[in-house]
Amino acid sequence: MFDVNNIRKDFPILSRTVNGKPLVYFDNAATSQTPNQVIDVIADYYRNYNANIHRGVHTLSQEATDAYEAARNTIKSHFNAAHAHEIIMTSGTTHSINIIASGYTQLLKKGDELIVSAMEHHSNIVPWQMLCERTGAILKVIPMNHSGVLEMDVFNDLLCEKTKLVFVNHVSNALGTLNPIEEIIRQAHAVDAKVLIDGAQAAPHIKADVQALDVDFYVTSAHKLCGPTGVGMLYGKENILNLLPPYQGGGEMIAEVRFEKTTYADLPHKFEAGTPNISGGIAFGAALDYMNGIGLEAIAAYEQELLDYGTDKLKAIEGVKIYGEAPQKTAVISFNVNEIHPYDIGSILDKLGIAVRTGHHCAQPIMDFYKIPGTVRASFSFYNTKEEIDMMIKALNRAIQMLK
Repeated sequence: MFDVNNIRKDFPILSRTVNGKPLVYFDNAATSQTPNQVIDVIADYYRNYNANIHRGVHTLSQEATDAYEAARNTIKSHFNAAHAHEIIMTSGTTHSINIIASGYTQLLKKGDELIVSAMEHHSNIVPWQMLCERTGAILKVIPMNHSGVLEMDVFNDLLCEKTKLVFVNHVSNALGTLNPIEEIIRQAHAVDAKVLIDGAQAAPHIKADVQALDVDFYVTSAHKLCGPTGVGMLYGKENILNLLPPYQGGGEMIAEVRFEKTTYADLPHKFEAGTPNISGGIAFGAALDYMNGIGLEAIAAYEQELLDYGTDKLKAIEGVKIYGEAPQKTAVISFNVNEIHPYDIGSILDKLGIAVRTGHHCAQPIMDFYKIPGTVRASFSFYNTKEEIDMMIKALNRAIQMLK
């Protein structure tokens, strides 16, 4: 049974106060909070077997290596990759995307076309712009409508034999829109284009099956999934990853080094130069175990309740406009109130203990589309409650009165 009160006991930060008020944490789309079960795994590593991995014959090194590779297998199982070596451990979603953007420098030519959606995070726009500058490829954009839904008929028109890569987020961080990635992947593959899906916002709510999706690349970050910052995942199909050159040179990613010639290691080590975030990788696996213990379906159902409740409460406030009203979305509500600047609202909410995000959310093209400077974003997680939403609504009404 899903019991939010018991779940909340796992998160020590939820018992603290901010500005003398109980913390209400509604910035989960930026970073989720971390349960004791994951914090304890990090502490255990540093207390009991802190050592470098893959390089030592001594006991601590072997224990650390075993724990790190066990975490890789946990990630592999969670996303249903065919092989553990298709899981590349990275510092996060941005790092993962840049590995692919860098690798494709050698595979593209002038006039090749790339397609990105209008609702991407900057980390799924800028690396591809840089790739186009290096190669002469052309970047095209799938537009969206005012409900925050991609115009799939335009996407179909953009696809052609010149299309080599398509990049779309599974869920929009700014709007919460759940994109039709199955259709996007299928249509892109029909013209032999490869697809990278940014799963940073989807992974906390949806268990993506990369084999069922037939996706070429899927990326995410642990800190969206109750894990630590500074660690993430790049999934890539084995045959495509083998075509790409290493992203960085150094230790771990080599087979043999001679001054005359260096040969590279096999997957996954080819893309894992240097000492990784070992405790973070191990904790990533622990975070997935924690969330699977609760159940992603139960989490999604409860968060839908929070989304519906929060949406109804906000719509009842005069002057509130919600941005992103797709039929399918996750527990994210972006809104503004009349002509009040979102930063001003966010600042007052913080004084009342309510943590929301304000600004363009690293999705400036979306804000330009709506002709606004930014939004207030409340993003819910499975450890939040309807009572906390009521507290936000009360604080928001107070902020509106102060800022009239």
